[in-house]
Amino acid sequence: MNIEASIPKETEKKELEDWVADDCHGLNFFDIDQSLQDLLTLYLPQDLREHMTPVYRRLGGIAGNRLDDLARMCDRHPPVLHTRDARGRNEDWIEFHPAYREMEQLGYGEFGIHAMSHKPGVFDWPEKIPPMAKYIFQYLFTQSEFGLMCPISVTDTSAMLLERYGPAIAKDKYLDRMLSQDAPNSYKGAQFMTEKIGGSEVANFAVTAKLEDGEWKIYGDKWFCSCADADVCLVLARPEGAPDGNSGLAIFAVPRQLEDGRRNKYRIVRLKDKMGTKSMASGEIVFDGALGYAFGDVGAKPNPGLKQMMDQVSMSRLSHGVRAAGMMRRCLNEALVTAKTRNVFGEAIIHKPLLRRQLLKLMVPTEQVLSMVMHVAKTLHQADSGDEGARKLNRILTPLLKFRACRDNITVATGSLEIRGGNGFIEDWVNSRLVRDAHTGLLWEGTSNINALDITTRAIAKTGAHETLAEDLKGRIDTTVGMPGQYGGELVGLIDRATSFAEEIAKSGNETQARQASDALYHVTTATLLAVEGAALGKAGGDARRLLLSRLVVDTRLRSHDPLSVGDDAFEIEAGNRLLQDEPVSLADVTDLLTL
Repeated sequence: MNIEASIPKETEKKELEDWVADDCHGLNFFDIDQSLQDLLTLYLPQDLREHMTPVYRRLGGIAGNRLDDLARMCDRHPPVLHTRDARGRNEDWIEFHPAYREMEQLGYGEFGIHAMSHKPGVFDWPEKIPPMAKYIFQYLFTQSEFGLMCPISVTDTSAMLLERYGPAIAKDKYLDRMLSQDAPNSYKGAQFMTEKIGGSEVANFAVTAKLEDGEWKIYGDKWFCSCADADVCLVLARPEGAPDGNSGLAIFAVPRQLEDGRRNKYRIVRLKDKMGTKSMASGEIVFDGALGYAFGDVGAKPNPGLKQMMDQVSMSRLSHGVRAAGMMRRCLNEALVTAKTRNVFGEAIIHKPLLRRQLLKLMVPTEQVLSMVMHVAKTLHQADSGDEGARKLNRILTPLLKFRACRDNITVATGSLEIRGGNGFIEDWVNSRLVRDAHTGLLWEGTSNINALDITTRAIAKTGAHETLAEDLKGRIDTTVGMPGQYGGELVGLIDRATSFAEEIAKSGNETQARQASDALYHVTTATLLAVEGAALGKAGGDARRLLLSRLVVDTRLRSHDPLSVGDDAFEIEAGNRLLQDEPVSLADVTDLLTL
C-alpha cells in the first residue's frame, strides 16, 4: 500500500505523546490508493480516466483533510428538530450544524455527485458521467463522511425515478432543481417507504392516497424516513380502492413546500436517535392530506409503484456496496498507518507475524469489494447502453455486492479498531465512528437475509442469472493474457461448483443455506476478478499483486480446511510479504508463488 508513514527512530528522543500511533488525517485518499489507480486503467476509457484523475485527486485531498474535519464535527453535533415556529404554528424545521451545510456544498455543489449521471457538462465532461466514474466520487467521499452520502445518493435515485416514470407536472416543477449544483437553492430528494409494519413486508403498507377535488392527498405514518428534510419525497402509498398486496402500491412525488410557499400537510414528529450516521436526519413523518403527484394513471387497479421503486432499491444497493468499499479502504489505511507508527517491544507492530496476518484479513475483503464495485458499475453502464446480457448479469451482481460488502465492512471496521487498540474505542479517533456507521449498511435497502433470498429465489430460480454469471467469469479467464494456466483452470472448476451449489439451493427452496450460496458466488466472482485484473496489470508491466489476493480468497473462502490441524502457511506468509510492501509485484514472481 502506498502510504508514507514516518516511524520514529529508536535513537531519537521521544515525548510520551510520540508513542501514540498516527492516523490517516492529512493524507490524500486518492494518492495513497494505488489499488484504485491501477484499476482505473482497466475499467475507465483512457480519455475519461485522464480527464477525471485530477478531479479525483482534488477530492482525495479534501476527503483526507477538510471533509474529515467536518465529518467529525457533524458526528458530535447531530441535527435538531424544531416542531413549531415562534408563533406556535406547526412549522417544523431541522437545524443542522454549519459543518453539515459545508459538506453539502462539497457533495452537491463543488462535486455534483447527485447530478453527474443525469446531465452532461459536470466537470466539463461533454456527456453524462458513466457509473464506473461516478461511483469513485462516492468511494472517496465516504472514506470521511458516510451520513451525507445517503441524501446525495437518494437525490440521485429520486431524480432517476422522477425522470423515468414521473408525471410531467412534477418533472417540470422539481427535476431541474434536483439536478442543480447551486447547493443552497437545489432540491434534495428522498424515498419514504418504511412503515411500522417493517421495511421489507410492503404488501401490508397502510399509508393511503385519496383523490380529493381532482388531487391526490396522502394520509398515514412513515416510520423511518432518511433525509427527512427533503424538498421532494417519493412516497409509496396505496390509492384508495386499489387492490391489496404489492400490486396496489403507487409512487407519489410529495413536495415539502406548496406553490404558495406554505408547508405541505405533513409533519416530522421525531428524529431517530441512531447508532450511526448521526450527521444525517432520519425521522418519523405523519401525512395528513399532503398533496402528491401520482406516477402514472393510478387508482382502483393494479399499480406499478413497487416495481418502479425497485429500480431505486437496486441503485441504492449498489451505492451501499460502494460506500462499504470506501469505508473499508479507510479502515484498512487506518490499520496500516497504525501498524507502521505504533512501536511495541522495540519495533513497529507491522513486523509482528500475527499482526501481519490480521492485516491480510482486513486487506483481502477490502480489495475484493473494490474489484466488485468497479465490475458492477461497468456492467451497469453496459446494461444502460442496451446490453441485455449485462442487464441480466447485474440482476445477480448487485444483490451479491450489497449482501457481502456490508457484512465485511463491519468485520474490517472492527479489526481496524482493534489494531489501534484502546484509542480506537475513544471518540477522539475515527475508528469508533467507522464501526458505528458500518452497521447501517446491513439494514438499509434490505438485510442480509433479504438480499440472500433475492439472489437465490429470484435472480437464480426465476431468471437463471447464475448461468450468465458463470459464463461471463469463465470467458474472462479464457481471454486474459498472462493468466497462469493451472490457476485459471482451478478457478473455472470453482466457478462450476459454486454455481451448481447455488442452483441446487435455489431450486430446492432451502432458505437456510441461501447465505452460504450467496457467499460462494460472491467469493468465486471476486477471486476471478482479482485474478483477471492481476494478470492484465502484470502482463502490461505493472503490479500483479491482485493475483495473490485472488489466491488468498480461494484458500480462505472456497477451500475446505481442518481447524484442528496445523496447515501449510508458506503461501500466506510469502504473499503477505509482497502485499504489505509498497513495491509492485511482477507477474513472474506471482506465477512462482502460486505454485506453493
